Amino acid sequence: MQQSSVRLAIMFLSLGTAGQAAFAQGTNAAKLFAAGVISGPADDFSPAFSPDGNSLFFTRSNGSGSVILTSKFQGGRWTTPEIAPFSGTWSDIEPAMAPDGSFLVFASNRPVTDGKAIDGFFNGKTFLGRGGNLWRVNRTGNGWSSPERLPDTVNQSTATFSPSISADGSIYFMRTDEHSGKFHLYRSQYSSGTYLAAAPLGIGDDTTDDVDPAVAPDQSFLVYSSNQPSKGGPKQLRIVFRDKDGWGSPIDLGDEVNEEGSNIEARLSPDQRTLYFSTNTVPPVVYPRSIERAKQDLADMNVWATGRHNIWYVSLTRWLKVDSMRKRLPATRSPGQSQVEDAQ
Repeated sequence: MQQSSVRLAIMFLSLGTAGQAAFAQGTNAAKLFAAGVISGPADDFSPAFSPDGNSLFFTRSNGSGSVILTSKFQGGRWTTPEIAPFSGTWSDIEPAMAPDGSFLVFASNRPVTDGKAIDGFFNGKTFLGRGGNLWRVNRTGNGWSSPERLPDTVNQSTATFSPSISADGSIYFMRTDEHSGKFHLYRSQYSSGTYLAAAPLGIGDDTTDDVDPAVAPDQSFLVYSSNQPSKGGPKQLRIVFRDKDGWGSPIDLGDEVNEEGSNIEARLSPDQRTLYFSTNTVPPVVYPRSIERAKQDLADMNVWATGRHNIWYVSLTRWLKVDSMRKRLPATRSPGQSQVEDAQ
């Protein structure tokens, strides 16, 4: 697809945001995505866009059940979401679109062989009927094929969630570590029509809980969420870049992006310049307030500001620019180091 088409699609995504709610007042403050249509009073997360940016799949949940919904960008706005043709019977979450739009992978509690939802074991507990395996549907003309479970090289446990797909078809995802019991990030290389045994990315350690990878199609960088459960605190969004020596040191996206609540379900726009994520934080009310402000706060509360997870978006240009400059600089620290610092 031509870059101009992608840029136009991303511009449309911004126009689809009702209210333009934002947390911070900085130049790169996160903005609410499509309030009242995509971001509503339930938990909404994991947006997966078609390559042209005009179709969207995402998860809606109320803590009891989940479903994958789909919406189209028409007439300058997103249409009322409908249940995706491959979802609804089971608890399906976290759709991920292949960069070329030819297939989609999602997590589901649907059974492998019998008619019972699979159980999951994570965070040190067993969750009846709330396990997850990764499933794939292929694009067939204007529709989608029947879901097919990915092989055991990917689905090694029933705590396998949050897929992301690179341009070569490889799958990034999160799974609990059999030793620590915490979630870590894995990758299964797609080769000769099959998925090879998944290997850990080596990002994080036994003290961290690392979830929701969103990988660039060329696998040059990845955004994910992490925290240290022993120290408490919410998940924080981080970005990590890859070079010839492997993955570098994760960079926290900071308070400009991360909110006080949970910051999870990272996803990338089709041109990889915009980060979408979900948080259950709502903008704080400042008192005293005018009656007009109170009415607006009430309207937001009725539509989306309920303390559930909503989808927000923010530009990644700042971090991508710094990494691009870093790769062009000589290996010595000075004077090139000052140029990178200036870019930040």
